[in-house]
Formats: sequence, structure tokens, C-alpha cells
Amino acid sequence: METTVEELAENRVRLKVDVPAAHVKHAVEHAASDLAEQVKIPGFRSGKVPIQVLISRIGKERIYAEAIESHIGGWFWNAALRERLRPVTGPQYDYELPEADDTDWSFSAEVEVQAPPELPDWTQLEVGYDEPELPDDLVDHELEVLRSSVAELVPVEGRPVEAQDVLLVDLTNAAGETEKDLLIELGAGQLAPDVEQALLGMEAGEEKEIVFERDAGAEGAVTVTVKEIKAKELPPLDDDLAKSASEFDTLAELRADVEKRLREYLDARADEGFRARVVDELVKATQVQPRGPLVESRARELLNGLARSLERRGISLDVYLQATGTTPQQLQERVVGEAMLSVAREIVLEAVANKLDLSVSDEDVKAAVREQAEAAGEDADELIEHLWSHGTQEQVREDIRLKLALDRVAADVKRIPMAQAEAREAIWTPEQEKSKDVPKLWTPGG
Repeated sequence: METTVEELAENRVRLKVDVPAAHVKHAVEHAASDLAEQVKIPGFRSGKVPIQVLISRIGKERIYAEAIESHIGGWFWNAALRERLRPVTGPQYDYELPEADDTDWSFSAEVEVQAPPELPDWTQLEVGYDEPELPDDLVDHELEVLRSSVAELVPVEGRPVEAQDVLLVDLTNAAGETEKDLLIELGAGQLAPDVEQALLGMEAGEEKEIVFERDAGAEGAVTVTVKEIKAKELPPLDDDLAKSASEFDTLAELRADVEKRLREYLDARADEGFRARVVDELVKATQVQPRGPLVESRARELLNGLARSLERRGISLDVYLQATGTTPQQLQERVVGEAMLSVAREIVLEAVANKLDLSVSDEDVKAAVREQAEAAGEDADELIEHLWSHGTQEQVREDIRLKLALDRVAADVKRIPMAQAEAREAIWTPEQEKSKDVPKLWTPGG
């Protein structure tokens, strides 16, 4: 779709969007299919009414009106995304119905958009960086985990279950469903803590019903039969272990590699936290206040994501609210606060990208998609074709563009020790008091 933008007064714009005939035809066919399900015509089953018969019965104008009304919103938002516009009100459309479904069509929409923020000189921003430290015992811990992963399981006789044992068990839930011959390592987090605690002291062949506390205070019950008790026999921490459990010939080489990987991980985490603080300092400096449909849409996404997360854990929203001591109104305020912050970050980074005149080519988008597809084990060509056929490559392009903007700002700001930044935050200001109105949204496992 081709789009032209006319800037009006008071942060309003008028978009003229040209819709290709193929999109119009698709919309008409979709509308006709929906109406065919609703209209009762003697001699035809529901949904099987030929389009010409449908036209003769209800008229072409009604079908075309349904087609435009059901699709114009999607066309508008796609055009706004491509033009990097952020509407803060609903659009006011102006159009005439198409004369046919095999010709191009156009409409215009007038809308108020988010005013671009006034960017500060970000090279003067001071942002705390938490210098990563590798604990002395962390490398030893990782080596012990590796050692444990190649340990031999030895049957135990003459004693009850102890911590760190590996058990062969049968589990039967309250509905009578049984899972047989499960291998459970105590201390590995495979079972609820109450269940693990109840297993200690059981004998091989013993059966016990265990009542335990589930998420959000609910109770559950399971019957456990301990069939075998096994203990791990750990191999020596030596060169032989390095050869059998890794690609290295010596323990010293393995230790050096573990330390290198841990440092890279900690550096990545520190950089991730620093970049988050950079963009939030930029939001604070611009004092941008996003509003309108984008915030509402983002809030719905966050709320739906929370609902799906709760559903996967078998928790209802009512139980969640009760367990967290949150009212529906408080939850809504928190979600809206998170949505406002999320959109504000995008607005300031987009302003940076515009100021730096950053651009992302189709080849850049495809390269990024290929990289992500390969990491996920997906077909890159198929994913690229899907993105382009649905027009969603523009979202990927914008994501890359905003990342490039953040790269630039993060490289330019003044990095200060985290302790110094925290000391400044400890000094009360009116702005900090306002920031308390935007708490983080708690999620299960978050």
C-alpha cells in the first residue's frame, strides 16, 4: 500500500492510503463469506450462498460496506506503522465505497499523533553501570554441576531416602492418573518443596499420600510410591573427567573455559541492565507522556500475557488477585503504567533514530530474521516469505532500527559506577515520587 502524509496543525496529520485491488478483493470475499453465514436464503445452506445470489438479495453496497468497515482499521494501522506515526486518538476516516472489487481503492484518515519529544544532549546523561564480579566459588559450582551430570547412579539398600538421592517413583494424582517409573532427583526442583520434604525418610517399597501447597495458596495431593533409592557416585575432578565430559584434555583447560563463559554471561547481563537504565534515563529526561490507542493496545497485550501465564499454572485471575492482595483497579493501573513506560521507551528511541537518520534495508531485515530462525531451528526462507506476504516485516525493521538507536545512545552516555548512581537515586525528588505510580507488574515466576 502506498501512503502519503500531510501534516496539519496541533500534531494532527492526514493520511491518504492507496489500497491495491488484490487487498480490496480479499476484503470483499471475506465480507461476503461472513454475510453468507448470517443471511438465510431458501435453497442454500448457511455459508454456501454464491456471491452473485448474495448480491442480488442484499445488494453490493452492503457487502462492500462490510468489507471496508472490517478491514480499514488494519489498513490504517499498517500505514501508520510504516510511516512511524503514533496516533493518540482514533482516526476519522473519509472515503467512498469501491465501485468494483478488481480496482485499486483509496481512503484518507485524519488523526492526532504523539508529539515528538525534545531530546536532551544524551552525551551528558550519567547512567550507572554495575561492574560484574565473578564469585570465587561459582566456577567450582559449575564444575560440580558438570561432575554431577556424569555421575553413576548406584542402588542404595539398608537406609531410607536422604537429600540429593535419586528416586524411581510412581506418582498418582487426585484424579487417579498415574505416571510410572519417574526418575526424580531430590534438590533439582522437579517436585514441589512440600513433596520433596515428605519423601525424606521413606523406605523403598513404601507408599504415601502427600498433601502440598500449590501456587497462590491452593492445595494439591499426590500419592507417591518409592520403588528404588539410588545415590550418585561422583567421578574424581581430574583430567579424565575433562576428557569424558568436554572437548578439553585437561581440567585446567576446562576450568578456564568455564570461567570464560561465566564472565561472558555476567558481562552480557550487566550490559543488558545498563542499556535498560540508559533508555529509562532518556525517558526521564524527555518527560514524554504517551497516551491513546497505542498505550491501550499495549496494556491489553500485557494483561492477556498475564492471563495466559496464570492459566498455564492453573491459577485463575481471582485467585491471583487475592494471593497478591491486589484489586482489579490496582492491577489495571499497574498494567497501564507498564504499557506507558514501554511505549515511552519506543517513542524516545524512535526520536533518536530519526535524529541520526538511521535506516534498515530489506537485506538487514532478512539477515536478522535468518539469524533468529537459525537459533530457533526454523526455516528462514519460509519465515521471510510469511513476513513479507503479511506486511509484518515493517515491525521487524522498526525493532532493528530502535536497537541501533539504543546502541548509539548507550555508547555515548557517561557511564558511572552503580554505587554513585544509587546514591543519587536515594536523594528524594518530586520526580521520584511520581515514578512510584508506575510499579513493575508481577508475573508468576517473574
